[in-house]
Amino acid sequence: MIGEHSSKQYDHELETIRSKVLLMGGIVETQFQEAMNCFRVSNVERADHVIAEDNTVNQLEVSLDDACSHLIVRRQPTANDLRTVMATIKVITDLERIGDEAAKIARTSKSLHARGAIALNHYDMIRTIATATGDLLHDALDAFARLDGKQALQLIAQDEVIDHEFRSIMRNLITFMMEDPRTISSALDTLWVAKAIERIGDHAKNIAEYVIYVVEGKDIRHTKPAAPSPDHTA
Repeated sequence: MIGEHSSKQYDHELETIRSKVLLMGGIVETQFQEAMNCFRVSNVERADHVIAEDNTVNQLEVSLDDACSHLIVRRQPTANDLRTVMATIKVITDLERIGDEAAKIARTSKSLHARGAIALNHYDMIRTIATATGDLLHDALDAFARLDGKQALQLIAQDEVIDHEFRSIMRNLITFMMEDPRTISSALDTLWVAKAIERIGDHAKNIAEYVIYVVEGKDIRHTKPAAPSPDHTA
């Protein structure tokens, strides 16, 4: 009975942590969406809100790291339970970094619009990569919430699409800067935003990889996982 009670208490503590991680994920997802809105239209108040939310994300990171550390010390989880806690700690770190990148986008947006830079159609240049990254982040958080390893595996390839799009944006911006030096300042701002978006995609991919680590016990970082086999069952 004592063991069963302890197990239930552990499950409750872990689920509480997971719920707060998903709350943190929702905050950074909104941060990213709002940051992109700031980049699309000049809205200083919205940009300031995105930047201020980074403090909330940072506080959540600290409190969740502390909760995970205490859980390990008190419960001494093993096997899959330990993998779950360790992967959750890594997800927390990636979410905090996504918040940082969203805040960078908001700051750059403020600077860009404050200068009245209109030489480039900035938002149209990064619209595709922003949409793809937003979808990847949302789906990665969904896979983490449901611990869906199959979905997580399918998401990893999407990061390569984002990387390819970033390289295309970089080539286009370099061409603009070479053809018209007056665009250099605004083109660099757009490039910094595109790079921040690409990094958010990297962090979202990391979250998907941690889901696979929890579900299958495989660390597939820095590898090219095989595509999931088709399901031929009726």
